Amino acid sequence: MQRRVLYSLLLVGLLVAPFVGAYPVFVMKVLCFALFACAFNLLLGFTGLLSFGHAAFFGSAGYVAGFAIRNLGFTPEVGILFGTLSGAVLGLVIGTLAIRRQGIYFAMITLALAQMLYFLCLQAPFTGGEDGLQGVPRGSLFGLLPLDADLVLYYVVVAIFSLAFLFIMRVVHSPFGQVLKAIKENEPRAISLGYDVDRFKLLAFVLSAALAALAGSTKTVVLGFETLTDVHWTMSGMVILMTLVGGLGTLFGPVVGAVLIIVLENKLGDIGNWLAAMTGVTWFQTLGESVTIVIGAIFIICVLAFRRGLVGELVARSGLLRGSTAG
Repeated sequence: MQRRVLYSLLLVGLLVAPFVGAYPVFVMKVLCFALFACAFNLLLGFTGLLSFGHAAFFGSAGYVAGFAIRNLGFTPEVGILFGTLSGAVLGLVIGTLAIRRQGIYFAMITLALAQMLYFLCLQAPFTGGEDGLQGVPRGSLFGLLPLDADLVLYYVVVAIFSLAFLFIMRVVHSPFGQVLKAIKENEPRAISLGYDVDRFKLLAFVLSAALAALAGSTKTVVLGFETLTDVHWTMSGMVILMTLVGGLGTLFGPVVGAVLIIVLENKLGDIGNWLAAMTGVTWFQTLGESVTIVIGAIFIICVLAFRRGLVGELVARSGLLRGSTAG
């Protein structure tokens, strides 16, 4: 019940956000990264598989969707679907190669394969190389609803995020999700009960890759371009940071982590100027040049004081929600 209340509040907040001063394009960007973090959390938080290569699905799907819309004339929903399917196929290939390894070996294989894809994107002619894929039009939804207006596209992105989040909730609380949690907690015992753990882990990997690809494809439509930043290993590190700061193994934690990190990345300078004006301390004006330091400090604080992440600690200490997936 508490989960439904929180989800309803989140949805209502998103619906009214443009009318209370929120910038639609910025909120759409945050939602794309929040979905990316939720997709990664499905793999690490609920299955126990640490991937250092999830940027491969996020970024490559953005390139595929952007190319399909700009060069092949696809409508945005078909381009997003095309990008999502490409991410799922790529997830199947990488997952098949990596899934039989565990721990650091699994993580390193995903990182190596993702970096191979990064250099492919750097050299491939259709990606635009270091200049990126520019000028992706928003087009019209189903050929009927023009998405040029930010507010129209905003509600489309809210619908995509909401449906994907509901899908993740359903997966986590399904019998399949219970098996994933059993594998995370005690894989030898899951094997002894007769479960084909490699098959379950591969399916979880593909689902996570497809959802990450959905986030990347949607982001390309929102911003109108795709760059190498989204396929670089640092993006994989960023989504790990979002998940850990928000709360590993919770449903709402990655959303909170993504909001916090993206807001700091984009608004820290404005926050510093506001603090300087309020307090008269001019040092705050330099915060915008120290984004990496501030984010690193927040991560250290979370590791030392909030081991379960912000939402995880709230759940554990307040008893507001029950169960490891309640948040």
